[in-house]
Amino acid sequence: MSGSTERALPPEPKPLPPDYLLSVVMPVYNEKGTIEEILRRVQATPFRKEIVVVDDGSTDGTRDILRRLDGQGGVRAILKERNEGKGAAVRAGFEAARGEVVIIQDADLEYDPAEYPMLLEPIVSGKADVVYGSRFLSGARRVHLFWHYVGNRVLTLVSNMFTNLNLTDMETCYKAFRREVLHSIRIRSNRFGVEPELTAKVARRRCRVYEVPISYHGRDYAHGKKIGWKDGIQALWCIVRYGLAD
Repeated sequence: MSGSTERALPPEPKPLPPDYLLSVVMPVYNEKGTIEEILRRVQATPFRKEIVVVDDGSTDGTRDILRRLDGQGGVRAILKERNEGKGAAVRAGFEAARGEVVIIQDADLEYDPAEYPMLLEPIVSGKADVVYGSRFLSGARRVHLFWHYVGNRVLTLVSNMFTNLNLTDMETCYKAFRREVLHSIRIRSNRFGVEPELTAKVARRRCRVYEVPISYHGRDYAHGKKIGWKDGIQALWCIVRYGLAD
């Protein structure tokens, strides 16, 4: 049609240098129905990588699957004896990670590993120390759970007030870090407070933080969603606690 214009495609993300090792840290709790598929998707990404899967005391058979897959396709399984929470699992995964770049990946298929190139490009290009994948920029997302959306936006706003960052999605799972950044961070939160804690500590260290748009395929409680309103209250406390002191 006359006068029409086409939107330019984004530039192709740069590949990781061949000597880079990407560490994918995956906290897992009772994800028997999705764990094999998410591992398959991560393994399909075009990077030299290790997949550090931390089982947080699952009771549904997830641990049996991980025992079988341990050592295959870059999978390293850490089986914790009791459930402590996502923060504790992420902490164990960070301690075990050996890569130059570390990314957090949930095991519930809400986030797509095919988008790793977008998340890693600012780090590979030398522009960023930390990259957040935002569900609220321009990526495709499932229309889903209004009050979770409100909660996420409120928590992000309050976090920004304490950190002086201008994030759109502090609570996102997808956070990628240069390994050096994590050397100086000790995670103390055991549950979902790990998201504001990491954000506060990254801001305190004056890291170069980027956001990129990601897609999001949220699930509901009938399909295993675990975070609830009590975790929101804890997140507010963590924003204040770690916003004021390291």
